[in-house]
Amino acid sequence: MAESLTPQPNTEASESSPTSALSAERLAGLRRWNLGLAVLHAAQAVLILVMASDFAITVTSTYPQGPPGTRLTTPQALFDVPIGLAIAVFLLLAGFDHFATATFARRTYERDLGRGINRFRWVEYSVSATLMVLLIASYSGITDITAVVAIAGANVAMILFGWLQERMNPPGRTSTTMMPFWFGTVAGVAPWVAIWVNVIGAPKVPGFVYGIVVAELLFFFSFALNQWLQYRGISRWSNYLYGEKVYLVLSLAAKSVLAWQIYGGSLAN
Repeated sequence: MAESLTPQPNTEASESSPTSALSAERLAGLRRWNLGLAVLHAAQAVLILVMASDFAITVTSTYPQGPPGTRLTTPQALFDVPIGLAIAVFLLLAGFDHFATATFARRTYERDLGRGINRFRWVEYSVSATLMVLLIASYSGITDITAVVAIAGANVAMILFGWLQERMNPPGRTSTTMMPFWFGTVAGVAPWVAIWVNVIGAPKVPGFVYGIVVAELLFFFSFALNQWLQYRGISRWSNYLYGEKVYLVLSLAAKSVLAWQIYGGSLAN
């Protein structure tokens, strides 16, 4: 595993660099994509809010009652998380992100794309993807507040390392560092280890929960794979804007699949 990869100095690679790829036609196409995704995310959020039951999952606490090693008390309820509302929130966050990059924040978005970065993606993912992984964890039985905070922190760290990967590898660089990518991979794996420990150790797990955990693990892995392909410059991914479109598709697919898996498994009236 090398920390730096030296790009191939060929004409084909330079022609597909982010800066040269920012034609008016490409940017107009991205704007249409973002507008379309804004509508699709918002529409699903409204449907979930209208159709979902009031099912909620309780976040608990188990505070120690004595010195280290003291047996923990029975978990105490802290607050309830209405699942339908939580799903609507991560869908609306994505919808707002896409709407912003297609309208009032379009100039900043397009200027950033020329620099090989999309700050709006990372800000949105840090909240929406973290909410998603917390929902997945809660359906696998992880509801203690200390575990919830730890999983949220690890997932936010993973997202921010993704942002740092882009910041440290601007167009025109002479070498590519993958250090932030691998640091983010370590942080991002931790929540999934906890989720799978619970799923495998539980005496009985509903089938739809297995479906959620498997499908979303594959989606989360696909986001990482997309960035890895970008910075290895493999095939079409040598063009940063191709990777940007893949992010758009993955974001819609991952959020939509999770929303309707949860709805079908526990929110349908």
